[in-house]
Formats: sequence, structure tokens, C-alpha cells
Amino acid sequence: MMELPLVSGVDGSESSLRAVDWAADEAALRGLSLRLVYASRWEQYEGAALARSLGRPSERALAGRIVENAAERVRRRRPDVDVSAEATPEDAVTALLHEGRHAEALITGERGRGGLTGLLLGSVGLAVAARAPCPVVVVRGDRVGIEGLHGRILVGVGEPGEASAAVRFAFREAGVRGCELDAVRAWRCPSHDRADHPRTVDEPHLYYKERAATLIDEAVAETVRENPTVRLHLAAVEGKAARVLVQRSAAADLIVVGAHRHRGRLGLQLGRVAHALLHHADCPVAVVPLAA
Repeated sequence: MMELPLVSGVDGSESSLRAVDWAADEAALRGLSLRLVYASRWEQYEGAALARSLGRPSERALAGRIVENAAERVRRRRPDVDVSAEATPEDAVTALLHEGRHAEALITGERGRGGLTGLLLGSVGLAVAARAPCPVVVVRGDRVGIEGLHGRILVGVGEPGEASAAVRFAFREAGVRGCELDAVRAWRCPSHDRADHPRTVDEPHLYYKERAATLIDEAVAETVRENPTVRLHLAAVEGKAARVLVQRSAAADLIVVGAHRHRGRLGLQLGRVAHALLHHADCPVAVVPLAA
């Protein structure tokens, strides 16, 4: 069976070029090809005849130049990666979602060429992460995290059955990078606990901490058996999940979380945790689709 490529969106911005570099390194690690896509509605907003009359290249010509320059950038950085490039007259979200049907993963920058500097995450990255049928990596954060110098992958663990896709993705990343994997589940003790459990009377926090630890064990058990060489650390941490994971992202090269995809449902489909990480994490964020 032919392996699917990684797909990276390109628009010439610094953010997209960081994403291209990250995608090139990822393709080399996983032995995959890389497809670069520039999407712009130049046919709708600009005519080639008008551009020529103004003495400047058309948007279509600029798009072709940008995506080819990005492909050459990949060839210089990773000569062993098979790279292809295409400029398409579509809006970026539509183009990337279409590409995602036949991609191992989509990689985007945190903010595109037209993004406002005041926004924490561009609309393209947010929409693609919320709706893509495949994993989406938004390349953001500081240089150490983007360049993978921490030697650590972080995965936020949800419910055991739901978390499997995100957990498998995280294990695969840790395996190809030869780094440690931290599986983290946040827990909180309700202020008015009424659970029927012997430990909730005097030490209710211990019950919730132990329950979180048990859920992590259950969520990773099968994948641990399939990946015995991955160095795994489990942590049940008190606090809000979004805050815990954002804080821990400062020491990670990639953070992995799951997101539900609901068939026939319009609009954004990201939970609070994924949304917070996409806006505030200090390293690249992988959003992995979970079954509805």
C-alpha cells in the first residue's frame, strides 16, 4: 500500500516557511514524501491582463514562484525528501481540507501572510485544525521547541477509548525521534464532592488523582505493548487541563491532543484544550481527529 505524503501550506510568510522546514524534517524522519501547496483566489481578485498593464507580475505568477522557492528550500535542507509543489486557485482552507483527504498529516504555520499581528493564531490554521480529516500540526512556539531540541513529546490523555488515535500518533513521533514521551492527564477535585468512595471523606483529592493515573494506564496500555522501546513517563497533574498542558509545552518539541469530528456538523469542532494550545503553546501542536 502506497504511503500518503505530508502536506504543508505555503504562502511566503515567515510562519509558513518555518512550517515548511518542520515538515521537511518530519518527512525525512518518517520516510515520507512532502507536498507543498499554495492556495490563492487570484482568478477571482486579479486578472493577468490588469497585472501586466500595471507592470508587475500577476498573483498567479507570484504564487508559482513562492511555492517553487519553498520546494527548493526543502531540497537544500533535506535532499533525501521527495518534494512536489503546486499553486491552486482556491481559498487556503478549502484547498488544505481537500489535500487532507489524501495526506498523512497537514502542516501549517501559526499565521499567514495576511494575518494580523494581534491574532494569536491565523484563521486558516484554526479552521484546518478544526475540520481536517487527518492530523494537523500547527508549527508555533519558540526556536528550541520548533527545532526539536528538548528531546520530549507531550500527549494530553483523554478518555481511554477516545484517546487511542492521539496516543498512537504521539508514540510514533517519539519513536522516530528517539525521544521521551510524557503522557499527561489533568485532574481536579470538585469543591463539593459527593462521590460514593471511601477515600472521598477525608482525602478526596487522592481518589481523583488515583483515578486519573488509572485512566492514563488504560489509555496507553495497548500502544505501550506495540512500542516497547519508547521511553514513557506518566503523570496525573492537578489543575485545569488547558493550563497544565500549556505550561508543560515549554519543555516539549511537540504536544499532541485529540479533537472530535462530528459528521454533518458545521463550524469549529475543537474543545477548549486544543483551542488553548493552538493559541498559547510554546511548541508545535498536533491535533489528531478522534471518532465521533
